[in-house]
Amino acid sequence: MNLYLRYFDSEVLVNNADEAIAFLAGIDDIGMNPVLEKDIRDYVASDVYYPKRYKIRPRVYFIIIKTEANTMQDFKDKKAVRPAESANGKAVPVLLTLNEPHYGWYEGAIMFKRVQQVPGTGKFQYRDTNFVARVKAASGMDCYNRIVAHLSERVDHRSQFPSAKGKNFKFTFLGKCK
Repeated sequence: MNLYLRYFDSEVLVNNADEAIAFLAGIDDIGMNPVLEKDIRDYVASDVYYPKRYKIRPRVYFIIIKTEANTMQDFKDKKAVRPAESANGKAVPVLLTLNEPHYGWYEGAIMFKRVQQVPGTGKFQYRDTNFVARVKAASGMDCYNRIVAHLSERVDHRSQFPSAKGKNFKFTFLGKCK
């Protein structure tokens, strides 16, 4: 596991927390202290993979991203994106399975922002809504498109649907159909 750090135009790809702390200590604006050092070490040791942003002063941050990339160019080319796991335990890229053609039954689950009216006030608000359906489709992307088409006819047009490539859409191939 490597770490990508960026502060304005200064960026680096390091192998461990010590190198990251040494890089940050070399930047005068950051002001490395024991509390910040402990927080960085805790983040590196944790199982959390989302980027971590640290505030230096109002509207000024530095960022740390965990990555599998071995070089800066690999990181920039997004060659080390964490792949999804298939049923047999092999790593398979999400985009490959999404567009892989398998005609049959799919179970798709989507978490979307649904516009609903608040009783009593007459105002509208967004609510996270989970929707699961079994559909006959040609691929995971086709499953997503059919679910979104179905929902868009039945919910307020201001509702927001996530990307098929994101974490708010999951699908499972159930089997071939006749």
